[in-house]
Amino acid sequence: MAAIHNPAHDVIIKPVVSEKSYANSDRGQYTFVVAKDANKVQIKQAIEQIFKVKVTNVNTLTRIGKVKRTRYGFGQRVTQKRAIVTVAEGQTIDIFGN
Repeated sequence: MAAIHNPAHDVIIKPVVSEKSYANSDRGQYTFVVAKDANKVQIKQAIEQIFKVKVTNVNTLTRIGKVKRTRYGFGQRVTQKRAIVTVAEGQTIDIFGN
């Protein structure tokens, strides 16, 4: 039997686990790596569908990959689009396994 495909999981790729994103979780803000072509409305709908929370705000940013020198010339890190999602007061998303 084939696995059921969820389009929300195409929008939200993975959570960002860092000190800064962990500190923001106290304020109800969570950071996710999202698809490059995803817009704020799609991100909001995907988060609400996956985590069953009410999203109040979505901020997006695109981190351009740095050009790094390697042994064989130059390479470039991957460009990422991130979304900082604010959930309604009193609601949480358990992405850090607390």
